[in-house]
Amino acid sequence: MGRVGKDTGRGISRRVLLFGGLGAAAGTAVLARDELKRAWWQVPGIDKPRKEGELDHTGAEWTAASSANWRRADRPADYTVDRVVIHVVQGSFPIALKVFKDPRHGAAAHYVVRKDGHIAQMIRELDVGYHAGNRDYNQRSIGIEHEGFVDRPASFTDAMYRSSARLTAGICARYGIPVDREHIIGHVEVPGADHTDPGPHWDWDRYLKLVAEARKVLG
Repeated sequence: MGRVGKDTGRGISRRVLLFGGLGAAAGTAVLARDELKRAWWQVPGIDKPRKEGELDHTGAEWTAASSANWRRADRPADYTVDRVVIHVVQGSFPIALKVFKDPRHGAAAHYVVRKDGHIAQMIRELDVGYHAGNRDYNQRSIGIEHEGFVDRPASFTDAMYRSSARLTAGICARYGIPVDREHIIGHVEVPGADHTDPGPHWDWDRYLKLVAEARKVLG
């Protein structure tokens, strides 16, 4: 049996311990620096540089939600994005935009999809929207509202499904989110949620198929 402490491969030398310790310390310092960098943008008064009106989804209309209905962040650097939450407005597209612009409403989704497939982006994806009614899910998800009513099947048009599916596919591509029902969920499935949307008439099989097809196109 070799003596512990010799550089023989059968023990751990003082040199290995010394340099291993230095390497661990350096690694810890790097991790601490990265954590500080991520935390910097969460400090009150710190505003990460961004372009006003910049879009995350090509072709969307930018119309800003009230700043009272979301908060600035630096996702995915500070929070991992691993969910897409599907909502239904229980009203029209103009109504959704109006209430999300109202600071008294206290909630807003990142996107709103109209019956004809037109999309409005109201919050940048890097920021946290108050849409899920659950802080953890707000921090980890992108919220997509859809014009219409949960009890009216005609609300969900082909144009809406296809446009929303392309939007969700792009989000999944950007953040490496799997295209499945664990990661693309309804508001009703958020823990503690008191909403029922998107309701029984939302065709999940059709929607997931369209998202998967659009995701393949993106590569």
